[in-house]
Amino acid sequence: MQLSEQEIIRRDKLNALRELGINPYPADLFPVNHTSKQVKESFVEGKKVILAGRLMSVRDQGKASFAELQDSEGRIQLYLNRDVLCLGEDKTTYNQVFKKLTDLGDFIGIEGELFMTKVGAMCVRVDKFTFLSKTLRPLPLPKTDEEGNVHDAFSDPELRYRMRYVDLVVNPQVKEVFMKRTKLFTAMRNFFNDAGYLEVETPVLQSIPGGAAARPFITHHNSLDIPLYMRIANELYLKRLIVGGFDGVYEFSKNFRNEGMDRTHNPEFTAMEIYVAYKDYNWMMEMTENLLEYCANQVNGTTEATFGEHKINFKAPYARVTMTDAIIQFTGFDITGKSEDELREAAKGMHIEVNDTMGKGKLIDEIFGEKCEGNFIQPTFITDYPKEMSPLCKSHRDNPELTERFELMVCGKEIANAYSELNDPIDQRERFEAQMALAEKGDDEANGIIDEDFLRALEYGMPPTSGLGIGMDRLIMFLTNNPSIQEVLFFPQMRPEKKGPELTEDEKHIIEVLKANEGISIADLKIKADLSGKKWDAASKGISKHGLMKIKVDGDNKIAEYLGK
Repeated sequence: MQLSEQEIIRRDKLNALRELGINPYPADLFPVNHTSKQVKESFVEGKKVILAGRLMSVRDQGKASFAELQDSEGRIQLYLNRDVLCLGEDKTTYNQVFKKLTDLGDFIGIEGELFMTKVGAMCVRVDKFTFLSKTLRPLPLPKTDEEGNVHDAFSDPELRYRMRYVDLVVNPQVKEVFMKRTKLFTAMRNFFNDAGYLEVETPVLQSIPGGAAARPFITHHNSLDIPLYMRIANELYLKRLIVGGFDGVYEFSKNFRNEGMDRTHNPEFTAMEIYVAYKDYNWMMEMTENLLEYCANQVNGTTEATFGEHKINFKAPYARVTMTDAIIQFTGFDITGKSEDELREAAKGMHIEVNDTMGKGKLIDEIFGEKCEGNFIQPTFITDYPKEMSPLCKSHRDNPELTERFELMVCGKEIANAYSELNDPIDQRERFEAQMALAEKGDDEANGIIDEDFLRALEYGMPPTSGLGIGMDRLIMFLTNNPSIQEVLFFPQMRPEKKGPELTEDEKHIIEVLKANEGISIADLKIKADLSGKKWDAASKGISKHGLMKIKVDGDNKIAEYLGK
């Protein structure tokens, strides 16, 4: 295991603690009775408190030190005086344990008394100090200078997403995003529960990938010896529950789609779907705008939100535009009654990339996505989709070429999708068969499997029903002004971590010299490396940063040692 100089020092301190009889990882409960936030909100001079958290800064003043403790709700200042902390002759707790063996990032517990400093800062005068957990890696702590400039920020996106546990410690604003995410889920649950709808759970492993047009992840069930598919949607199972007699059911579901990754798509994502009997898509539009107005208020205290350069408002009601009108508005082309060939030629004329595997629905979807979608900034319902785009949706009551469907657009992105649900089992079978034909034609997003059990359920009768799906990750992006879905997922999918540091050619060259000359002086290493001053500085710093070189002082000489394998 390759250890940096700092990691070696921390392990030495770990052993020193044990030699003093201190367990660096004690098992017993620590009786915390306050958080930093509670201390600040109900500050009373002289009050006794017990807190625990990470040590985040220390200002050593000899026989006394000021420090900062960070817990789950913020930071609080500590004052440690050697003679208060160590009442007798033995000053080991302060002189050794705190000053020499405790590092930034270590978990400590303190007991003490509240007081106000001369400059008016709330503080805890520590009279008891307990070691709770030793950290073996240094935190990448940002530093702020007197002018307010931040240095050494932990800001590299790949490192932040890969090491979210570090990101949450050193970037407090990140934690706020996830607290708002929880508020969103809680608000939505409360809204549905107050309306009398039942939260349910449906299978993640499914025998048929149904409910949406998407590529599934495939696995194998050893005991049953059958292939299973990770859920791409929970729609068909929730409808089965409506058949079974529930008037309203909803689920927050983890869905999985084996498709591309970008700033708005992750292969694992969270969707909320709700189905309510005896309702239609007009009722669902009103419910959706009232729901989102309520959720925005609960999360941010206002219906207004900022997303990039846009100011958006989730206050109901929202504009409603048919898909046909939207395409006419932004392209001048009317899709009404057009054949597949006419749609394909029109798309080509708009410089949209299409191919012969695309049916009418996919072609219309491409035209809308390329030319219209990005123009809808404020929350807008796009309604009445062509039948070819909506295989699970009821035909429009006034135009059999259309369906009773809407999608909610915000800042050019879809965040909700809803139908008057198709409950005619014969019509549903014909739609499934049309999807199979598209799959055979080469459309890899069309579902080429008919769910016979779902059709059987419909044949037992499903009442008129409206369903809604909301992408929870995308919604919280809009409510927290985050343009990347990775910012609102604790642990987004990442490529496998590369083993070992990536070295420049100059760094590799110096390492070869180090390997060939064990214990070489820095002066001789520079000569043998034969690099310009600027190249030497950059390469030697890079090697040290990767923990591959250690410099020892031997009298007037500085000796370089290679620390790699």
